[in-house]
Amino acid sequence: MNEQAMKDVLAQILSCVLSEVAAQSGHSCCASENGPIPVELSARHVHLSEKDAIALFGAPLTHARDLSQPGQFLCKERVRLIGPKGVMDNVAILGPSRGKSQVEISKTDARALGVDAPVRQSGDVAGSPGIILASDHGIVGLEEGVIVASRHIHMSPADAARFGVSDNEMVSVRLSTERPVVFEDVLVRVSDKFNLAMHIDADEGNGSGWKKGVDGVIVGKSGCRHGH
Repeated sequence: MNEQAMKDVLAQILSCVLSEVAAQSGHSCCASENGPIPVELSARHVHLSEKDAIALFGAPLTHARDLSQPGQFLCKERVRLIGPKGVMDNVAILGPSRGKSQVEISKTDARALGVDAPVRQSGDVAGSPGIILASDHGIVGLEEGVIVASRHIHMSPADAARFGVSDNEMVSVRLSTERPVVFEDVLVRVSDKFNLAMHIDADEGNGSGWKKGVDGVIVGKSGCRHGH
């Protein structure tokens, strides 16, 4: 290994160490200005295509109440999930309708249902397991579409500039709860249609001691891995 290569390796190791120190201390190493990010718990839910919604309920989805992200809403309708090993009733449906139906659950839910759901970003369902959706009106069988949603942050372009991050970048976020934890590999999703919020699933929320009103702070950028 030549001298320049040695310097490059040492620089990479130093960067990783600084990121970890920042994560442990709760201070950011990647943004000139930081601040709290609301952390929301995303419980199990279903997104339906209009075709599947009509098959299940005989009509398009109906609005119950708005969610934190603009244009997103909780529906009045509920659905049953039927897996190889278990059933879950009264599962929430989020609108508006999408081009393809999708089920988002936790790893605990996946074990109860008997499906091997991969950790994916919303919309990335290729090769994921299927499931049966049922209501009092009808039944729909999905050949694929069951995932465990990856943790992520919604933010506007102005928020991204303030935090010093960009769309599709991975960051580490510290939650200050009774069981403080740093979540790595949190995907940043930037759009002028987003409100600032981080989403975690029920398993992550329970493990971290999350409760309503908890905030997170970006403490570094993900990507440093020792031994690789």
